[in-house]
Amino acid sequence: MSIPKASRNLIKKENSYFKAYLTQPAHNGLANKQLIELLAGHLKVRKYQIKIIKGEKSRNKVIGIDTTVDAGKK
Repeated sequence: MSIPKASRNLIKKENSYFKAYLTQPAHNGLANKQLIELLAGHLKVRKYQIKIIKGEKSRNKVIGIDTTVDAGKK
C-alpha cells in the first residue's frame, strides 16, 4: 500500500505486505517513481529491477522484482 503526500518517506512492514509513505503526490506518476526509488534503496536492488505489475493508479500495488538481471555480474 502506498500513501502519497505523507510528511516523510518511510517503508513499514505490516503482516505480509509493505506500507510506503511517500512525500510526492499521486499526480503524473510522481508517487510511483518515488515508490520505486524508495523500494530499491530498502531492498538493495537497482531501480530498473522493480516494476509495478498491478495497481499503477491505486494505493494497493503488486510489485515485481527481477533478481536475475545482475546474476551474471561480479
